[in-house]
Amino acid sequence: MGYVAVKGGTVAVENAEKLAKYFRLKGRSPVLKVEQIRDQLRFMVDRAMSEGSIYAPDLAAIAVKQAEGDPMEAAFILRAYRSTQPRDFYSLVGDTRQMRVIRRISATFKDVPGGQILGPTRDYTVRLLNYELAQETEEAARCFVDEFLSDILADEFQEPPIFPKIVDLLREQGLLKASPGLEMTKPDADITRDGLTFPATRAARLQVLARGETGGMVTLAYTTMRGYGNIHPTLGELRVGYLPLKIKHPAGHGELVVGEVLVTEAEVVSQSFVSEAGKGEGKPTFTIGYGLCFGQNEEKAIAMAILERAIDTREPQAPAQDEEFVLSHVDGIEAAGFTAHWKLPHYVTFQSELDRIRKSRTVKENGK
Repeated sequence: MGYVAVKGGTVAVENAEKLAKYFRLKGRSPVLKVEQIRDQLRFMVDRAMSEGSIYAPDLAAIAVKQAEGDPMEAAFILRAYRSTQPRDFYSLVGDTRQMRVIRRISATFKDVPGGQILGPTRDYTVRLLNYELAQETEEAARCFVDEFLSDILADEFQEPPIFPKIVDLLREQGLLKASPGLEMTKPDADITRDGLTFPATRAARLQVLARGETGGMVTLAYTTMRGYGNIHPTLGELRVGYLPLKIKHPAGHGELVVGEVLVTEAEVVSQSFVSEAGKGEGKPTFTIGYGLCFGQNEEKAIAMAILERAIDTREPQAPAQDEEFVLSHVDGIEAAGFTAHWKLPHYVTFQSELDRIRKSRTVKENGK
């Protein structure tokens, strides 16, 4: 495919950037502060961090502002920034049982150890447009927060509990098929450095899916949920909470906790009747699909878990079961980049197609 190099036009490009900035500011409304975006548009910020593959809420808020709310562009900006940063450490494998949970639900069992914790969600509310937000004031917002906190502080303080995993209950009963380990085979195993090869390891699969574009992953997972595939999962457990981030101590003194990150974790279980050899009917059991992403992004985590389970198939019968198809198309940055490249000059290729069409028409007309 040939392209034509674009020469000149510097002034036009600079003016286009100025015009874009003007369109962001022309309404003369108060300029959005980064902390406002970070605090009040948290789902957009969390999505940008997840797809941008970097946990940095303040930087993500800046990217969202710079991108004028376009989550794909914000993720692109963060991904570009991430590529400039040194890779000094690799985190150790985290145990999500140690998560400081703010939300935890299960669709497999009604009564689970520790109970269901609804946490911050609108899953159970009616989606009606709230006109009061159009007149929301700073005073009203502060009043609500103060009253809410006073109600909480009135209760006796308790340390956040550590909850057992729901899937562990199935493991104890021998009903859950063992999953391959997630540990990296070497300290620097990283798809951003080593590239992706097929068949991919489970760790590589999860890295790709964790960076995937939310909408695309939900769409692919939706296909298998509707029957284009043989995966009909149940949500074993969904967790949202703060996970301790650990690295090896630089001086060799064991592990070092450097902070915590807000993550969403989803584990889905699906029936399996395939034997260990992959042929015929085996002992009935459950298999697990796993999803984890930055921030509170529950649809993505669930879709990730479904896809992770779906592509663990020896003989794919549907697109969502094809490992190469899924892992090659869920990265939103790559998809958006290739889509946007059509805006670049294609003069040579189009002229070639135009000449071919004209010649074909002439030959056909002369043939008559």
